[in-house]
Amino acid sequence: MSKTIQNNVIILLTVAISIFMFTNQKRYMSCVVTLLITGYLTFANWNILIRIIKTIPRDAKIIKGFITYYTKIKILNLLGYDTFAKIFKTLVTKHPNKIAFIHEDSSWTYQKVEDYSNQIANYFKHRGYKRGDTVSLLMESCPEYVCIWLGLSKIGVVVALTNNNLRADTLLHSIKISKCTGIIIGKEQEKALADLYTETNEIQMEVYMMTRRLDDECNSIIKTAVSLDKELVSMSSESPEEDIRRGSCTDEMLYIYTSGTTGLPKAAIMTQSRAMLIGMGPIYVAGIYEHDIVYTPLPLYHTAGGVLGVSSVLLGGSTCVIRSKFSASKYWTDCIKHKCTVAQYIGEMCRYCLAAPASDSDKCHQVRMILGNGLRPQIWEEFVKRFNIKQVVEFYGATEGNANMMNIANKVGSIGFIPLIAQPFYPLNLLRIDPITNEPIRGKDNLCIKCKVGEPGLLVSKIRKSTLNSFTGYVEKSATEKKMIRDVFQKGDCVFNSGDVLIRDEYNFFYFKDRTGDTFRWKGENVSTTEVEAAISNIIKQQDCIVYGVEVPNTEGKAGMAAIVDQTGELDLDKLIIGINKSLPVYARPIFLRIIKTSISLTGTFKLKKTDLQNDSYDFQKTAGDSLYINDGNKYVPLTQELYDQILKGTRRL
Repeated sequence: MSKTIQNNVIILLTVAISIFMFTNQKRYMSCVVTLLITGYLTFANWNILIRIIKTIPRDAKIIKGFITYYTKIKILNLLGYDTFAKIFKTLVTKHPNKIAFIHEDSSWTYQKVEDYSNQIANYFKHRGYKRGDTVSLLMESCPEYVCIWLGLSKIGVVVALTNNNLRADTLLHSIKISKCTGIIIGKEQEKALADLYTETNEIQMEVYMMTRRLDDECNSIIKTAVSLDKELVSMSSESPEEDIRRGSCTDEMLYIYTSGTTGLPKAAIMTQSRAMLIGMGPIYVAGIYEHDIVYTPLPLYHTAGGVLGVSSVLLGGSTCVIRSKFSASKYWTDCIKHKCTVAQYIGEMCRYCLAAPASDSDKCHQVRMILGNGLRPQIWEEFVKRFNIKQVVEFYGATEGNANMMNIANKVGSIGFIPLIAQPFYPLNLLRIDPITNEPIRGKDNLCIKCKVGEPGLLVSKIRKSTLNSFTGYVEKSATEKKMIRDVFQKGDCVFNSGDVLIRDEYNFFYFKDRTGDTFRWKGENVSTTEVEAAISNIIKQQDCIVYGVEVPNTEGKAGMAAIVDQTGELDLDKLIIGINKSLPVYARPIFLRIIKTSISLTGTFKLKKTDLQNDSYDFQKTAGDSLYINDGNKYVPLTQELYDQILKGTRRL
């Protein structure tokens, strides 16, 4: 055995002993044993040991949490509790009258959620839906939303959680790729779906309308729509036990849409086991307890709100407060009103809360922990101080990905960490990439190159057959293949490509740097430039159009900017904004517009060049000769020097 291997083995044993002693309150002995056992190691290895010793408290906590989390799931599976429906039933039996969900002025007990979801299951089974069928769900966030997908999962029907902001072609695409035979819509989404019926003959499915009030008439402009509220009144609330017993952890439960790195939305496959891993992670690693009340103002069609957030109830026995739409002015008052102890966020929410006027509610809440992703390092400390937050749990993960981590150490700016002792076993790495092509750089052996500490790189995670590191991919198999990189560290291996560029420090804390490819993040959403380009091109009669993200001072993410070639001067900006508002959700509508009067350079493969335009951004000096505009909501207005200065100073809100 080589000296390097011997040293590594000794280091692992030493850390294991130290962590054991530390977790058993023998902190002093932990350090002594570490020093004695490793006294003979070389000076180079001492640098590693010093870092390991410093991170023992941090690593011991997350390793202990992970072991509890993984063991809990294994025990539940061995006992036959391998689906959401089976686990939730045990919680209903335990405390049927406890409040599960709070929404506006309504409260739902565990028993009510169970009964309503059973009615959903029995109704759709009666309608002929069977295991493996797909139903699209297009509604605002509310308790019924959760009950619908939970109920349908009981009979093995997959639910496609469709973004309720989508319109026109993007909505049609999302419905078609899920191959759903039915769609459940809220009253608020009625017109969006009706427009598709009038503009295309491609939709042929059953439509179920949810008004959430029995005294409301359905009166849908979609003549074939069925009033689901009234249909459920006479439906049995008995549990479909036989169907539930047939369910297993490998069943597909949800399709959750993600823009990925290119193209239109893709339906990521969420199996029962994958959703369980995502939902239970914060419960056992971050520490969400049965007595906690969790505030979830995130949309339930997203993994963060719709799986992670509501799992505090469905898998953990807590109470969850659902808000249909985020409001900065109501965030803390809601938490005070409902006595919330845990609150979810995304980065933009934190910025909006900071931008709101200071009030007594800023520190009068009982929130002990906030949980989410995207809290910018630049506002992290200010946010924590102003709102008196004891713990920030920033996490990293993708709906379809297998590269996940969590920052439970309150490390400012970090999206998560990997215990130093676990580094050899956790299949997550950063790869060197070409800054222009975003492709991994390969060495002489044609294998990829790992990044050094402090070097930005593409985050990838090895794909394994185990539940923890599996990659279930998308409904569209071609999209699944595009997210994989092969022959990375050795011939024949395969990794998941996150599309994100991260940086790692010497203590294995990771920090987000940027997204690769044609996707940027704005308003907490991933915006596909290909999707926006296609929509605008249709509006402007297929003229050249390039969409990209540009940085804005004091703002999280990147704002959308579109460069349009208009050599004839006939571009109708009024028609353009009307078309954009009709075709795209708010977060995907370009903030900046650049009208180019000459042609755009092409690459050697006849692709439109984007890098130079992105570097020019909305800078007057770099865009001389072209016209710049800014989206004012209902129209594009010229970007003046005054507006430009306001944007740079952060006084102009976008």
